[in-house]
Amino acid sequence: MSSETTSPVQAAPSTTPPLSPISPISPSTLRLPHCRQRDRSPSPMRGYLIPSPLPTRRNRTCSATARASEGPVFSGVCKCFSRSKGHGFITPSDGGADIFVHISDIEGEYVPVEGDEVSYKICSIPPKHEKIQAVEVTITHLAPGSKHETWSGMVVDS
Repeated sequence: MSSETTSPVQAAPSTTPPLSPISPISPSTLRLPHCRQRDRSPSPMRGYLIPSPLPTRRNRTCSATARASEGPVFSGVCKCFSRSKGHGFITPSDGGADIFVHISDIEGEYVPVEGDEVSYKICSIPPKHEKIQAVEVTITHLAPGSKHETWSGMVVDS
């Protein structure tokens, strides 16, 4: 017998490394799982809407809130307010231009209507801080002879 032993199975030299059955061959063959493309919102205006630049109570910075709360209290009369639109305007009692008020800055149980006397503080509106808006708005006197709605929807005669 010879000292050479031959095995019945000979390993062929490999030119490519062995691949696992789940790994891709190259990054170009990677594919995302197929999923149905759908619009995130059924609104037809979705592509045309831009975020509101008006700072509401929720997105106002802490420093702007602190400056507003330290400021003086002004008084005026509600010129108009639309609950469905979420904003309105106040005419200052000392004259001047009307002041914007957002629905999130109304305090108290009643929705303001035209003629209500209100007290408020002011806060500048970014980005240029050229305009102001009323914050911490409280109705001091309800307009006589008008119907007032509470935030829960009840209607009260004044």
